[in-house]
Amino acid sequence: MPYYYSQPGDAVGLNEFITVEDGGGEEGEFYLTTIRQSQANLILYAWSFLSSYRVLTPEEAVRMEGETDEDYHNRQLQAMHQSQHAATVSAYEAAGAVVHENGVLVTQFVDGMGAEEVLESGDVITAVDDENIGNITELNESLAGKKAGDYAQLSVNREGNALELDVEMVEFPEEVTHTDEPTVGLGVEFPVNQREFNPKVNVETGDIGGPSAGLMFALEIYNQLTEEDLTYGLDIAGTGSIDEDGNVGRIGGVGQKVVAADNADIDVFFAPQDTGLSDTSDYEMAMDAAEDIDTSMTVVPVWELQDAVEYLENEG
Repeated sequence: MPYYYSQPGDAVGLNEFITVEDGGGEEGEFYLTTIRQSQANLILYAWSFLSSYRVLTPEEAVRMEGETDEDYHNRQLQAMHQSQHAATVSAYEAAGAVVHENGVLVTQFVDGMGAEEVLESGDVITAVDDENIGNITELNESLAGKKAGDYAQLSVNREGNALELDVEMVEFPEEVTHTDEPTVGLGVEFPVNQREFNPKVNVETGDIGGPSAGLMFALEIYNQLTEEDLTYGLDIAGTGSIDEDGNVGRIGGVGQKVVAADNADIDVFFAPQDTGLSDTSDYEMAMDAAEDIDTSMTVVPVWELQDAVEYLENEG
């Protein structure tokens, strides 16, 4: 059917997925919350009418135009990867740990553009026209004056080998930029800032996709980086995207995630206060769901990572 069906998923403990070298232990645990989603069939379509937490969403609201199921899945995994990176940066910055910027990691390509013919997934761009770059912002600034047909000389680290590669600047297709304004570039899709963290951190989340676990990733990493245990024996869940500055953004399905957390006997649930383009914040919707299911779980609003840290410090 032309719908996606979703329902509350699980609360997944993060301690087994995230390891900071020489990180501290925890009495309680931080959890991400998930939603179970699949293409709707007749049974799921009928099943959705039996609970307000079983939701049907039109295909066009989930997948972009022309996007296959595989494309959508890959996009969600890329969003999760970027979320992990932003969460790591924000947690290390908040904890005062060391972060070194080492360039821009190439992940995927826009079909028909210059990078596809020259670069490989896994390459790290370290300089443009002999000017060192440490992050995506610096990469974009170094390319800003170029026109379609110009070439950028890239210094690239490929599996430990230093290469000098020329990539032609090509105009992005409208379906990528979503604007009529002509924009040129290399054609690298989903670039990631390549950073080195000290102490080292490892994040493994398997097949879970999307950006909504960013806040909880950051809290788990921050907690392992610092001496004080923020959990104080509590089970703590939540949702919300995060950027490298620690700002927490709204996500979808917050009511379903409140139900998932309640089913797992979570003590505290963090929800974004940011409204985005809506008049209602995720926190307000989370409170509505919490009241509806009559949970004893405490729902806490957050604008940024520091709000969650301060709440737990005060509770402890």
